[in-house]
Amino acid sequence: MIANRYRHIDVSGSHLEIGRQIGESLKEELRGFVETSWDRIEQTLKLRREIVFSVIHQSTQFVRNWAPDLLDELSGAAQSSGLSFDDLMFLQIRNQLTADMDSGCTSFSLRKEQQQISLIGQNWDNDPALDPFTVVLTRRPNNKPAFMTVTQAGLIAYIGMSEAGMAACLNSLPAPARAVGVPHYFTLRRVFEGQSLEHAVSVISDATRAIPANIMLSTPDGPANLEVTIDDVKVLRPEAEDVLLHTNHCLHPDLASINGQFPELIQSRPRLERMSQLLKTGVSCASMESLKAALQDHTEFPRSVCRHANDDPGHGYWKTVFSVIMSVEAGEMHIARGNPCEAPYEVYGL
Repeated sequence: MIANRYRHIDVSGSHLEIGRQIGESLKEELRGFVETSWDRIEQTLKLRREIVFSVIHQSTQFVRNWAPDLLDELSGAAQSSGLSFDDLMFLQIRNQLTADMDSGCTSFSLRKEQQQISLIGQNWDNDPALDPFTVVLTRRPNNKPAFMTVTQAGLIAYIGMSEAGMAACLNSLPAPARAVGVPHYFTLRRVFEGQSLEHAVSVISDATRAIPANIMLSTPDGPANLEVTIDDVKVLRPEAEDVLLHTNHCLHPDLASINGQFPELIQSRPRLERMSQLLKTGVSCASMESLKAALQDHTEFPRSVCRHANDDPGHGYWKTVFSVIMSVEAGEMHIARGNPCEAPYEVYGL
C-alpha cells in the first residue's frame, strides 16, 4: 500500500449488503474510530455513557421515522464487523454532543461554463488522530446513483461526489443546536441520492435536524452553498463570478446575527478573506493546479488555510488532515493525505 494513498474500498448491492461489505473490509478502521471517538468524548466532555446512549437511541428513532432504509447499512456493518449497532450509530451522533466537534475547513465550488468543468474542494481541518480511520469509499447502491466519499470508516456519508453530478464539502457552522434529531450525515446521504439542488434543499428541509452545518455543493444546476440550521436551509448562489467560498461562519444575510452569538471557529474570517484574495483572478483562470496552490497557502502560518498545529487553547491540535479537490465531470477526487504543502495529491476515480 502506498503511504500517501488512502485505502479505496468499492461496495455494492442493497443497503444491508453494502453495510456487510463495509464491516468486513474495514473492521480495524471501524473499531479504531469507535474507540478513539469514545476516548475523545470521555476526555473532553466527561459525559456518562448512559447520557450518550440516550442521544443514540433517540436519534435512531428520528432516523427510523425519516429514512429507515439507511439504518440497514449500519445493521449490516454491525453484523460483519462484530461491533454493535449502537457503536455505529454513535459515530453518526458524536458531533451532536458538542457544538464544534466536526471540523473547521475552507471550501470552494466553481463552474467553468465554456469548458463544462465543475471543481469543488476543501481543506479538512480536524484532529490528526482520525487519519488512520480515514478511507476512500465508493458505494454502488441498487437503483440509486453510485457515489464516492473520503470519510472516516462507518459514517453513512461524508465529503464526496456522485455519478449524477452531485458533489459536497462540509464545514462546521457555529449556530444553535440540539442534542437529538436526524444526524447530518444521513441528510447528506439523501443529497447524494438525488441529482439537483432542489432535491438537496428538499430532503434536508424535510429532516428534523440536530445540528447546524454548512454544505458546499456542486450540482447540475451549478455551484451552491447551503447554510443549514436546525430551523432553516439558506441557499447561497454565485453572483458575478461562478465561484463560492465558505469557511466557518454564516454568510447569508438572514443568518448574520448568529455570528455574534458564537466564538469564531479557528480564524474563520481571515481564511475566507485569504481565499478570496487567492481566487480574485476569477473562474476563467482557475485550474486544478491554482486551486491546489490556494489550499497550500501559508499566510498567517500556522493559523493558515493550510493549517498546522499551534498554541491555540481550543483547537491548536487541529491541522489539515486531508485536502481534496473533485473534478465532477471527470469523476475524480484529488486527495492529499495530510497537509497539502507536504503530501502529493493522489487521484481516485469513481
